[in-house]
Amino acid sequence: MRIYFWSYRQLFLMGVVMGVLLGLGVLVNDLFRAEVEVVSEAGLPQPIHRGSDQEPQVALTFNVDWGEEYVPGILNALDAYQAKATFFVTGRWAKKFPELTQEIAKRGHEIGNHGYSHPHPDRISKEKNQEEIKAAEKVINEITGVKTNLFAPPYGEHGAHVLKAADELGYKTILWTVDTVDWDPGRTAEMIQGKVLERVQNGAIILMHPTDRTLKALPVILKSLKDKGYEMVTVTEVLQ
Repeated sequence: MRIYFWSYRQLFLMGVVMGVLLGLGVLVNDLFRAEVEVVSEAGLPQPIHRGSDQEPQVALTFNVDWGEEYVPGILNALDAYQAKATFFVTGRWAKKFPELTQEIAKRGHEIGNHGYSHPHPDRISKEKNQEEIKAAEKVINEITGVKTNLFAPPYGEHGAHVLKAADELGYKTILWTVDTVDWDPGRTAEMIQGKVLERVQNGAIILMHPTDRTLKALPVILKSLKDKGYEMVTVTEVLQ
């Protein structure tokens, strides 16, 4: 029987070879993981910023967690111009103002889901986001009979887990084409009007809130859009 002895040089070379092979294995594994992650990200449901550009239609949206004193005036302005809109209400607001919530639906407007308590979606888990959506859905359904299927995340936050939370519950996540930033007290009615009329386009989703300056700007916006030939419809309609 022969016994082989490795020299220090041979042992060193063997170690180098094994190190290179190990390094290649790690690199291949990392590349594989990176590819899987890219595929996973690419497969995420995406938020919707705009509807179809085939027709001269726009969707006015109102995110509502406060400002109830301005909602009746907004509804009257919409009626005056035969305009429909989508109101994304929080569950706690609907629970506190059930008559106003019912009135929105009664006037023929669409009601969407804005979560229950208006948290920062990116700062809570997927499960907590789903609890927020389901709690709001339950309250809105009890008040209006409407089963919501559109979700406007508070603060516009839409991390991957937020998008997954909504998608798994059968919701489309709605953002905007034009943000009027009307929640900012420094914005004037004229600034809000200008923002909308400068950036409007077919399929635009226009984000607003119930504020005094929005209420003041709304008649001018509605008249101008109508004069330009735009039909003001719900988000569901503009997506068709």
